[in-house]
Amino acid sequence: MGGVTLKIHPLFYLFGLYYALTGRIFIFIVYTIVALVHELGHSFVAERLGYRLKSIVLMPYGAVIGGDVKNLRLRDEIAVAAAGPLLNFAIGIFFVATWWIFPDTYAYTSLAAEANFALFFVNLFPAYPLDGGRILLAALSLNVRERTAERVVRGIGILFSALLFAAFIATIFYQVNFSVLFFAAFLLTGALSRRRENSYVRLFSGLPPEALARGVNVKRIAIDKRASVRRLYALLDASAVNEAEIYDGKQKIRTLSQRELEFFFENAAIYDTIEKTLAEVHRRELGRTLSETPELPELPDGSRPARSVGKADRKRKAGALRL
Repeated sequence: MGGVTLKIHPLFYLFGLYYALTGRIFIFIVYTIVALVHELGHSFVAERLGYRLKSIVLMPYGAVIGGDVKNLRLRDEIAVAAAGPLLNFAIGIFFVATWWIFPDTYAYTSLAAEANFALFFVNLFPAYPLDGGRILLAALSLNVRERTAERVVRGIGILFSALLFAAFIATIFYQVNFSVLFFAAFLLTGALSRRRENSYVRLFSGLPPEALARGVNVKRIAIDKRASVRRLYALLDASAVNEAEIYDGKQKIRTLSQRELEFFFENAAIYDTIEKTLAEVHRRELGRTLSETPELPELPDGSRPARSVGKADRKRKAGALRL
C-alpha cells in the first residue's frame, strides 16, 4: 500500500469523540483497526488487477475508496468492492472457528469478531459510498446507462438516509442512539457527493531517482506479445528496475527497458494485448516525431518541394520505431 494517502473524514472524529464520551474508546479502536484490515482486502485485489488505491478515506463504517470506471472495468470494480467485506467475513468466521477449538479465546476475540461481522453486513448496504452501493452501481452500469445507474444508487442512498434519520428521531423517545444519526449523515453525504472523488492509479509509474542511490534489484520478465497489459502489470516490481522480454511464441522479438516500460504504460489500456499496445505506442510516437518536422514554404504554383531526409530526421524516426 505504498504511496497511498490516508485521509480521515470529519465524521470519523465525531464518531471517536462520541465513543470517548460514552466510555467506549476501546471499542472505537478495535473498529478502527478492523476498518483498516477491511481496506487491505480492497488494496490486495486492486493491485492484483494492476491498480493501487490513490487514497483511503477513513469513515465511521469502514475505509471508503472509489473506482474510476474510465480505468477500471466494471466487473473488476465489483471484485475490488467485494474484497473488503469478504475479508471481514472470513476473519469473523476464523474467530468463531477458534472458539470451538480454544474456547478460552472467546473473551479476547469476541469484540474483534463482532466488529468484522458488523463491517461485513453494514458495507453490503446498497447505498453509495458503501461497498454494496459500489457493487450495485457497477452491476447496473453493465445493463443501463451509467448516469441512470448513478441516479438509482443515489436515490437508494437518500432513501436509506431518510429512514435512518427517522429511526434516530424514534430513539429520542426511548434511548438516544447517536450511531444511527452518524450512519444516516454518512449515507446522505455519500449520496450527494461526486462519485469520482477518489480513483485508482496505475501501479507502475517508474522508479524514483533517489531509489537508485540506495541500489535496487533488476527484474527481468519474459511474456508473450498476446498476453494482456494487465498480466504484465502483475509481474512488475515497482521497487526494482524492470526489463520485459516480449516473445512471439518461442522467439524473442524485443526487450523493453525501464524507460521504455514507463512510456509503454503511459499509453496502455490494461485490457489490451501487449502487441496492440506496442503498435499504438509506435503510431503515437511516430506521429509526434513527424509533427515536429517543419514544413517547407510553398512554391509559386502552390505545391511544396520534396524535403530531403537528413541525418537528424533519420535519428528521430529510428527512435520512434524502437517501440
